[in-house]
Parts: sequence; C-alpha cells; structure tokens
Amino acid sequence: MSTTPHSSPDPAATDAEAFSRAWQDWHRRHEERRREPLGFLAVTALHWLERTPIHLPGAPGTWRLGEDGPEVELDPGEQLVLGATVITGRHSFGPLTPGTSITAAFLDDGVAGAVEIADRGGRVILRPRRADAPYLAAYPGTPAFPPDPRWRIPARLLPDAPARTSRVGSVVEGLEQEFRSPGVLELELAGTRHRLTAFASEPDGALSVLFRDATSGESTCAVGRWLEVPPPDASGATVLDFTRAVNLPCAYTDHATCPLPPPENRLPVAVEAGERTPISRVTAAS
Repeated sequence: MSTTPHSSPDPAATDAEAFSRAWQDWHRRHEERRREPLGFLAVTALHWLERTPIHLPGAPGTWRLGEDGPEVELDPGEQLVLGATVITGRHSFGPLTPGTSITAAFLDDGVAGAVEIADRGGRVILRPRRADAPYLAAYPGTPAFPPDPRWRIPARLLPDAPARTSRVGSVVEGLEQEFRSPGVLELELAGTRHRLTAFASEPDGALSVLFRDATSGESTCAVGRWLEVPPPDASGATVLDFTRAVNLPCAYTDHATCPLPPPENRLPVAVEAGERTPISRVTAAS
C-alpha cells in the first residue's frame, strides 16, 4: 500500500499567519479600549478655562480658573469623585503639571460621566465625557491596512546625551506642546535611511514616534499617526512595527489638542500599514 507524504509547511506562510493572528488580537484589544464608556470617544465638548465662570452642559458644577488653578462650585446635591475623594461645594484642584490631566467622575440620572481637567501648553482645558455620548454609541470601528510583516522595520536609537526637549505644534492654532526626546530612531525604508525623533513614552524605556507619510491626507489621517516602540536593547536596537500605527484622537473629534509631528518625522514614502482614516468623526458643530 502506498502512502502520500504530507508536504512540509512553508515557514514564511506560517510566520505570516501567526503575525496576522497576533495583529488581529492586538487591534481588537485596541478597539475595545477605544470603546470604553468614558474613553476619548465619549468626549462631548472642549472648553478653555478662563477667569469667567462657565457651566458644562451635561456635567455638574460651575467652573473657573482661580489663583491656584481650576476651581469648581457644585450645587447642593451635586458631587464629583476624584480618586477616593468625594468633592462637594467649592473645590480647588490646584496647579496642574504641564501636559498632564486628571479626571473627576460623576453620575447624572444614572449615566456615568467625567470631567477631564488638563494642562495643554500652559492653558487649562475641560473635556466632559458621558457614557451616553452619541458618537460612542454609533462608533463603527476603524479600518486598517492588512497586516504585513514586511512593515516590521528594524531600527536603532541614536541617543542624545542628555535627553532634549522637543517642542511641537498642535491641531489647535498657536498651541505648542513639549515632549522629552531621548534621541532619534534610524531606520531604512525603500532603500533610504531616515531618522525620526523619538519621544520618551514609558518608565521602562519604551518610546513613541509621531509621524506623517505619503498616505497622510489620502488613505490615512492628514495630521499623522502615533506608533509605540519597544524599549531599545543595550545596543540601541529596537523595531518599528508600522502595522500598529494608530490614529490620534483628533482623527475622531474636533474636541482634541493633538500634537503635530516634528518636521523631521515626515516620511516621503507611503506607509501602507496600520490604521486608516476613520469612517466618521465629531465636528465642533455637532
């Protein structure tokens, strides 16, 4: 009796399938975080806080910028929760650390909400969020290019000593933001070497890159995309997996203050990997 030998699997095909499965799992989890009840898709407005008191539609309190930072005056029966602290009456949040934000939660007729209080370029913004935000409820998901392991590009960190401050513009005219940059990431694309300014991302040494490319404004968001980069090893070696390039919040809503890529992070090649332009977005008038 004759037998037919089984053909050996193609290692390249097997690796591509494993890469695709890992990417699908990553993107599913990323979309789940995006859909969180009080995530960025739940933002309903953007307010620049000044001395003149304002009321936030859909959120408790009257807000103003006081001598020591943002303040809120809550009516009887209203409250906010900041961490483990329940806030009633008048409360001062004190000075905010540049570039940071805090979130005070509330309930409105059983609907969860929160007010994000943030420093952006030395100014204070307020962004109310509600779990019943229309855009969050209707969010259709984000399209992306098919995952292709060829877009997983080796790179090397060329460190600056000491780390420098990178100052970039933002989608808000006149607003600048600062990031700590430990150096540049050198990589090769389409036979040409490029250097991208990297931002410090996590205490473990992970980095991030904000970039534009030839797809920006065509098949991907015009502002650019954001890419998390694993911590470089002792020699500076790491990898840029462009299939995991994601949209910034401003791709989904006008209620954002996203930074712009530094000029040196504008790639002349079409990076057909990662997330594409969202199907819909929130405008300030909506």
